[in-house]
Amino acid sequence: MPDIEILAASYSYHTKPFHTIAKDGLQAHYLLRLQTEGRSRTRIDGKLAPVEPGDLLIFSPTMPYELHVDEEDRGGERAVASGDYFAFFRGPWVDAWWAKKQRPTKLRIPLDEGMIPLWRQLIAEHRRRSPESPDILDALMRVLCLTVDRHCEEQRPMQGSAFLAYRMKSFIEERATTLFQLKDVAAHCSVSVSRAVHLYKQFFGKSMIQYALEVRLKVAQERMLFTRTPLEVIAETSGFPSYTYFYRVFKKQFGVSPQQYRRKHSGAYEEERGE
Repeated sequence: MPDIEILAASYSYHTKPFHTIAKDGLQAHYLLRLQTEGRSRTRIDGKLAPVEPGDLLIFSPTMPYELHVDEEDRGGERAVASGDYFAFFRGPWVDAWWAKKQRPTKLRIPLDEGMIPLWRQLIAEHRRRSPESPDILDALMRVLCLTVDRHCEEQRPMQGSAFLAYRMKSFIEERATTLFQLKDVAAHCSVSVSRAVHLYKQFFGKSMIQYALEVRLKVAQERMLFTRTPLEVIAETSGFPSYTYFYRVFKKQFGVSPQQYRRKHSGAYEEERGE
């Protein structure tokens, strides 16, 4: 029998305010929650702390858990748009994993092609529920937990240029779905536009505009797969100036149109809802 039981694993996208409080903990389950879009708040050490894209929440069964998703200013309008991956899980292996070391309640991790596909595979397998699924889920959850530990070990206080570069990256991740200009990123870090452009390219090998486009495409992907929102609305709320532009860059990136991509990859979502 597998050593890990997964109660729930999914992607959540909130368009309305959401609040949950579990003062007595999570009833024997651990929780990993990765914010990918928008903002939320959670209580850490007695205070409500902001949770932004790239923030991973780590809660054990005995820790009080509190989450708030509220309206925020998005391009001059008050709206709710918060996306996250989450998994509730437990088991002997998890208890042993948790006991090995102390971990922060909130950990900053990159939203890259190493972490996101792992979450997607975990969610897809949890929905599939084949005879092999329990063993596969056990293995995937171990990989996810151990990957979290790797990120814990790799965390280092950053100073100087590295600090500024990652601060710009976080700014872009938080605001990619709204209209912003390079001067806004530069002002956020109190540097000139030319300095910001050079510094970002030096550390990440791509422009800030390229990265914003990548984030917008990822946001659109999640909404296409896990919601029934019309594609035109997805394009607009994911930060694209028009559906025509969204269609062009999406097809260039994935080789198929948004409609074709949604039909091909959203089967698990439809099946889960019995549609």
